[in-house]
Amino acid sequence: MTVTDPIADMLTRIRNAIAVGHPMVTMPSSKMKVAIARILKEEGYIEDYQVVEYGEQPRYRLVVRLKYVGERRDRRPVITGLKRVSKPGRRVYTRAKDIPWVRSGMGIAILTTPKGVLTGQQARRLGVGGEVLCYIW
Repeated sequence: MTVTDPIADMLTRIRNAIAVGHPMVTMPSSKMKVAIARILKEEGYIEDYQVVEYGEQPRYRLVVRLKYVGERRDRRPVITGLKRVSKPGRRVYTRAKDIPWVRSGMGIAILTTPKGVLTGQQARRLGVGGEVLCYIW
């Protein structure tokens, strides 16, 4: 099955897994998805991620372990919302001084910049703009 927007597919898989309380979610891997998962781990939104090989031909899957807080009955996901901003039909770019604040600083914006995939705060610090991929809170 062909996916026209792999990043939106990744976010939707995470959103759906959180909605039903799954401990982990798997998806086809790519460098961009691994970079997004790395940022989510650094910012504390997921527990861990791993790229695993499967099949006879070298194919890779990204396995993301989701993070929850609280006891078993009162368990709540750390990620409460995800939003895809830039889409294949409408790309959204921003300058360094115009990088948006997500939920007044309680969330993060993930951007792809000439310096790599960064959070909004890292991009502001480096003084680079780029394409706004998504918001996480």
